[in-house]
Amino acid sequence: MTHEVSAPGDPGDPGTPGGWRGWRGWRAAAEDALYGPHGFYRRPEGPAGHFRTSVHASPLFAGAVARLLCRVDEALGRPERLDFVDMAAGRGELVTGVLAALPAEVAARTRAYAVELAARPPGLALRIEWLPTPPPGITGLLFANEWLDNVPLEVAEVDPAGVPRLVLVRPDGTERLGEPVSGPEARWLARWWPLPDEPGLRAEIGLPRDSAWASTVASVARGLAVAVDYAHTADARPPFGTLAGFREGRGTAPVPDGSCDLTAHVALDACALPGARLLTQRAALHALGVAGARPPLSLASTDPAAYVRALAGAGEAAELTAPGGLGDFGWLLQPVGLRDVLL
Repeated sequence: MTHEVSAPGDPGDPGTPGGWRGWRGWRAAAEDALYGPHGFYRRPEGPAGHFRTSVHASPLFAGAVARLLCRVDEALGRPERLDFVDMAAGRGELVTGVLAALPAEVAARTRAYAVELAARPPGLALRIEWLPTPPPGITGLLFANEWLDNVPLEVAEVDPAGVPRLVLVRPDGTERLGEPVSGPEARWLARWWPLPDEPGLRAEIGLPRDSAWASTVASVARGLAVAVDYAHTADARPPFGTLAGFREGRGTAPVPDGSCDLTAHVALDACALPGARLLTQRAALHALGVAGARPPLSLASTDPAAYVRALAGAGEAAELTAPGGLGDFGWLLQPVGLRDVLL
């Protein structure tokens, strides 16, 4: 990333479709670039047009979430109405898959919600309510897959004097250092991501994500809230941060002009509220029956078609649980009014 030292309001600054010019903190820049009127997440192709999540990798993922919803249902005593909330729903792929995978009796009692800022996609089942924010009083499961990594936040970098400063950015991605980090953001860094006084070290200040998650969990009256994301914990923070861009399936420079996704890994341990549990996607999916074991070779002779299907499923399960890949994602499980987290 290129750093500049020119003054704010440089008349040569490029603008964006959203209309801003000059220097801004990464939080404000990303907010417009992702969610503004011309933002990345307002585009008609949706997230699936640019990157592949666990939801898109295999229907096994939706099946596992459906089994988790059934466990929540049992823990709640099989209520008359069971809520499933797909947070940051994209184009409704996960909620659609979960409903299809539920046993008929559970599906009949399930009220499904997709929470997304973009417009409702055509063809989505009418039974799925499309909302900009989670409904209040949820009794059931709220599931946020790759949402928190797109909650905009400030970026800090250590200057030559060893002082953490906010990183400012222009619409073309050029950066410069701004004011020293102070107030609640400085306290968050000291608690969750302390930076040594080595110039160039960076951190993403996760305070907005902590607040967003706490607010979302507050919408659950009884049940379970789950956040799944690229993650790191205090014992292994990346020294130069994780801010990145994605466009059409490939990594690219993070440029806040609305042309690409902007993402940074999540400090899930900072988001966790009392009673939460953190585990890897590999462990979570194994506990939900997604193991990736190859079918017995004998099946190939007795039922070749079933063998081929089972082999394909094993490959998909392996991708979802692979170390160094999707299997390393973090799962944050937050029970509300339940004695455990069901995994």
